[in-house]
Amino acid sequence: MTRTKQQDRPVNRSQGGLMLWHGMNISGLRRLIRSRPSLHWSRLHKLMALPVTAVYNSGMGALESLIYGKAVAQTELVAPPLFVLGFWRSGTTLLQNLLSHDPQFAHLGLYQALFPWHFLLTETVTKKLTAPFVPRARPMDNVEISWDAPQEDDIATAIMSQVSPYMFLSRPHDVQSFWKSLDFQNLSDSELQRYESCLMHLLKKITYKSQKRIMLKSPFHTYHVQTLVKLFPDARFLYIHRDPYHVVRSACHLRRRMIEENTLGRPAFCNVEDEIIDTHRFALERYEQDRHLIPDGNLHEICFENLEVDPIAELGTAYRSLGLSGFADLERALLPKLFSLRSYQKNNFNDDPVLVRRVYDELRPAYERFGYSAPDLQPTPFVGESGAA
Repeated sequence: MTRTKQQDRPVNRSQGGLMLWHGMNISGLRRLIRSRPSLHWSRLHKLMALPVTAVYNSGMGALESLIYGKAVAQTELVAPPLFVLGFWRSGTTLLQNLLSHDPQFAHLGLYQALFPWHFLLTETVTKKLTAPFVPRARPMDNVEISWDAPQEDDIATAIMSQVSPYMFLSRPHDVQSFWKSLDFQNLSDSELQRYESCLMHLLKKITYKSQKRIMLKSPFHTYHVQTLVKLFPDARFLYIHRDPYHVVRSACHLRRRMIEENTLGRPAFCNVEDEIIDTHRFALERYEQDRHLIPDGNLHEICFENLEVDPIAELGTAYRSLGLSGFADLERALLPKLFSLRSYQKNNFNDDPVLVRRVYDELRPAYERFGYSAPDLQPTPFVGESGAA
């Protein structure tokens, strides 16, 4: 693997005052407390806000349910959803952002993801009042954000159901709390039912608001394709893959930043590289195990490196493969944005020869499955990762 060593530090910026937990209602906060999260006095200002936001979310949620509940419950999806799959940092955000320009799709915005219980009621006014306080970019990279920017539905379902690998952020010293929800066989019947109910409720709310086909992205979905096919038999799936080494380096940075910004206690980074490699391997194993359940013509795989070079050509192929109409509208929307897409500044990391070899040895099936060349494994001086926590 030949890469230019650069000294630029990867992005480390604040996500602002809000944490994942501030979107929970009283029931969600109760379940969070019962999980015995790590706590520390240095996070006291954020901890003290939790009861206030929980009461607010419960109150607004109850009022929204009173006004919109019956209509939402009776809402039917316009069409089966389009799911973007792939491991964290494999290009899922790029793909989601590109697809969000297609006017036929509705996507989950940041405000909706953080306040899933009451966005139908509060979104219009609150977004206008608080837009100046939203950070301009994400804490781990240079992807621009706003209240309307596409977001992972796993953020919303974590807030609503507490069934999510993101619950690990409250107990970063306990890596098993990350693994628990990756395999739905680890969940009780009530937990699985709660997750499915919350996901369906979220999709109905998005549909009620937009009356469009929904496009969703969450790496979490890669682990439970079987459940998605059961819930949405004719859903379409786009799976994106990327050079495993780049994925692992970037995912390690992501995990550290998410812990630093969202933990309620002292940040703890337990075997980060080991965990990222292991969960990457499991993601591929589960995807390979379950992808045959997707009906023919409903799954298309995209190479991140090709999408980066020619997004319009790659998306055109994907639309034809999945039998999706409306590509001309997406192409018209994307053409003026090609320059900014190509000038996007990704995080830079110095190569770690030890990690290069380890990733190749342990994730070789991913290299072989998607046709990535073996890296250059010649001995080179060790250079630590810039910006390591």
